[in-house]
Amino acid sequence: MPRILFLGDIVGRPGRKILQQRLQEIRQTRQIDRVIANGENAAAGAGITGKMAREILDYGVDAITLGDHVWDQRGFPAEIGGLDKVCRPANLDASCPGRTHLIINGGSFRLGVFTVLGREFMKIKSSCPFREAERLVEKLRPEVDALLVEIHAETTSEKIAMAWMLDGLATAVVGTHTHTATADARILPRGTAAITDVGMTGPYRSVLGREVEPVLQRFIDGMPRKFTVAQEDVWMRGVIIDFDSTGKATSIELLAVPDTASEAGL
Repeated sequence: MPRILFLGDIVGRPGRKILQQRLQEIRQTRQIDRVIANGENAAAGAGITGKMAREILDYGVDAITLGDHVWDQRGFPAEIGGLDKVCRPANLDASCPGRTHLIINGGSFRLGVFTVLGREFMKIKSSCPFREAERLVEKLRPEVDALLVEIHAETTSEKIAMAWMLDGLATAVVGTHTHTATADARILPRGTAAITDVGMTGPYRSVLGREVEPVLQRFIDGMPRKFTVAQEDVWMRGVIIDFDSTGKATSIELLAVPDTASEAGL
């Protein structure tokens, strides 16, 4: 039975480092066939570079998805077209560079992957995620054995609604962006695995990956501050999804892996 691992938003150097340290071990011990990771916060918590994308792939990730910080790093729009295992959100304007979806071949199955951005409380301009997801699902289903859809969105309602719309059409609908794992992982009635948010791969002694004090003070007085990436209590978080020969999910399980310092209680 094939098994895929989807990892939540990789935050800065700590998030990249734990992949380097622990991902190959997890792939082997948990018998993971494919690893997909959201990399939109890999570069100091805002965006990603081509070099970082290639490093993350070298650590054992098979494909990288992105989100609303896709263009935060200068020069990345010129790089993304050359990264054949990286896809941008599909519901950005059609003129934007980069792939709208990926098909990961090899082994015993073909896995389709794409991301859509939610529109509630999101600053980046995008088209309707529901219409775009419908379009891509219809296009990809005949070409793949399993289909993973990521919705990168602020509101839980938007993510849950997407999962219900695609129940029975996608193998899994996973939520990202809010960096906080939810407790609602489940298999919907028609065989789609769903979770509102898988959490982040990064430092948890933080506010969503950033140092606590400047974020806290910004909430208190409203003054601008630099939000640097935190460094402590680093975890790799995501979900493991099993599916059958029809592409229906049979299980979804939260994954939480500490770095070696966290494991030792340091």
